[in-house]
Amino acid sequence: MHISLIIPAYNEERLIGRCLQSVTEAIAANRDVDFTHEIIVVDNNSTDNTAHLAKQAGARVIFEPINHIARARSAGATAATGEWLIFLDADCLLSAGLLADIFRLIKEGKHVGAGGTLLMPGLPWWASAILKLWTILSVLFGWAAGALMVCNSRAFREIGGFNLELYAAEEIEFSQKLKKWGRAHHLKFTILTAHPLETSARKIKLYSGREVFGQFVRLILHPHRSLHDKKWLSMWYDGRR
Repeated sequence: MHISLIIPAYNEERLIGRCLQSVTEAIAANRDVDFTHEIIVVDNNSTDNTAHLAKQAGARVIFEPINHIARARSAGATAATGEWLIFLDADCLLSAGLLADIFRLIKEGKHVGAGGTLLMPGLPWWASAILKLWTILSVLFGWAAGALMVCNSRAFREIGGFNLELYAAEEIEFSQKLKKWGRAHHLKFTILTAHPLETSARKIKLYSGREVFGQFVRLILHPHRSLHDKKWLSMWYDGRR
């Protein structure tokens, strides 16, 4: 099997190196599996050294000029040649155990795709409670977190990929479309839980509790406007790093 690991990145010079190192180490630890791979970093119009550092680490770098998470992921998928796509955020660390779980799922041949649970070290109690609630909902409803999405490339193409009208939460709609495609082809979509993906808690550290609360209030009171206009999604698009 041929795997494409796709990492969207906007001004990620502080974290992209660690992310790519974790990917390289996870791949090396799973060499007993028969696979080939490519690592694609999508430079989403960065103004720092993200692209240069990614190239130094051996990744293939492509450029997406419009700062938009769904567009960056879609650009990576368009360039990918793998039979399976693994979307990974640039502030994450991929473990050997999680990659092994993904490979087992693929080799079983019973799934169209998967997501994973998340681990965020250093969260305050209230943010930890929110993460626990998200984990319950994610596993219960089969919603993949944007930090990790795995899917069959044929299914990705046939469902039309990500909704480019959405500036956030596109992963939930994407999960729903994958599940529907999977049911039509007698395949399942699941959330992997044995090895949570470690991701940074930087949004919680960079934004005050008041800012986080305000963002969630906007999403709850004006979901359509917020998700379709990045001006309403400061925690995703104001560039704070």
